[in-house]
Amino acid sequence: MTAKIIPLPVRFIKKRISVVMVSYHTGAPLQEAIQAVLADPDIFELILVDNGNLAAARIRLWEFAKDQPRLRLVQGQGNVGFGRACNYGAELARGDYILFLNPDAVIAKGAAMAMADCGEHLQTPWITGGFLETVTGGEQRGTRRNDLTPLDAVVSFTPLHKLPQFTSIHLEHTPCPEFPVQMQIVSGACLMMSRESFDVLDGFDQRYFLHVEDIDICRRARKAGGEVFIVPSAKVMHYGATSQVRIQKVEYEKLKGFIRYFWNYSPKWWAKLLLFVSAPFMFLAIMGRAWWLAFRSVWRG
Repeated sequence: MTAKIIPLPVRFIKKRISVVMVSYHTGAPLQEAIQAVLADPDIFELILVDNGNLAAARIRLWEFAKDQPRLRLVQGQGNVGFGRACNYGAELARGDYILFLNPDAVIAKGAAMAMADCGEHLQTPWITGGFLETVTGGEQRGTRRNDLTPLDAVVSFTPLHKLPQFTSIHLEHTPCPEFPVQMQIVSGACLMMSRESFDVLDGFDQRYFLHVEDIDICRRARKAGGEVFIVPSAKVMHYGATSQVRIQKVEYEKLKGFIRYFWNYSPKWWAKLLLFVSAPFMFLAIMGRAWWLAFRSVWRG
């Protein structure tokens, strides 16, 4: 990937950054994620879309939001899916830049502005991704990725990627860049675009209920002549997998998202035929992993 030098920002005009956060049975990390956003003076507002939390959680959020002028709470629509909820929040956003942030992602001060600074020098429609870290400080899987094909999906979700003749789309085991660099795909757990870029792309594709919508929007941005960059200085600690729902349900939505993605971007008849052939292997790879993780969790108590 060719490097592109991003000059240091000149801040004569204050950028208004809106954060859109979608919560669905998130659990304890939600409060930490909210506090981190509100602790950053660079962030103009936080729009929290309650996507169908339990009644007790909804009441707690409402009580907390009453005393937070920069926090706007959206409730009542139920679980409409991640992409649709993100679009809903973005429509209400008043900022010039929209940062989509997971409800279990704890963003560092200055990270949002670093992503906006990078985006200012990119071709519209642009997307910048934050640098996701695990609780132990390592780079989280999925932070930066190569483009995706059906074969890549099978390889990446099975032990095949450990064999020398195969490579995973995930790049966390490659050297970490020091400066913002162009990328094929960045994670939707921390993804920013300008208001203009969002409008050009018409937001997330709402046909994806959960997962793969970030892969789709990155592809559409590149296809529209825009740029996608990862910003290593925009640190975000991401707990990951905190939603209190069965992992099998989450992974099944991921599987459906992959199949929809490949069908949408497989214009040739032989490519669609390849999708039919590879779909069972994708099912075994993704759902087999989900059942194994569920079994291991129960076995460990």
